[in-house]
Amino acid sequence: MAKRTSTKLPKRKGEFTYRGSTLEQLKKMNIKEFAELLPSRQRRTILRGFGDEHKKILQNINNGDTTIKTHLRNMIILPDMVGLTLEIYNGKQFEKIEVIPEMLGSYFGEYSLTRRRVSHGSAGVGATRSSKFVPLK
Repeated sequence: MAKRTSTKLPKRKGEFTYRGSTLEQLKKMNIKEFAELLPSRQRRTILRGFGDEHKKILQNINNGDTTIKTHLRNMIILPDMVGLTLEIYNGKQFEKIEVIPEMLGSYFGEYSLTRRRVSHGSAGVGATRSSKFVPLK
């Protein structure tokens, strides 16, 4: 029997590139240069400057922390964060997220959903007109 390898990494052919730059090149860039590669919303956020909470997370990354626990959902995933484990709060609990290169440029909140999928049950007695004629036993 063949051994199954379960990896969460997507199947990609060759080396990862983001807008023509490899991961090593992206890590060598400063934040302003990386911002030029991002879509306009993320670029504007970075160019306007990070707040105190965002700077604290960046400082933790530079200190070498591998697991970061945060309530911030509007932080943009930067190249320095690839390989880290983030614990992002969704309003009820912290969800562990492994950062992979394909997540670059997206927000933390996109990977920690705040709402569950709704699965409705069947209608109860008295819920519809037709249920008036259903015997109770």
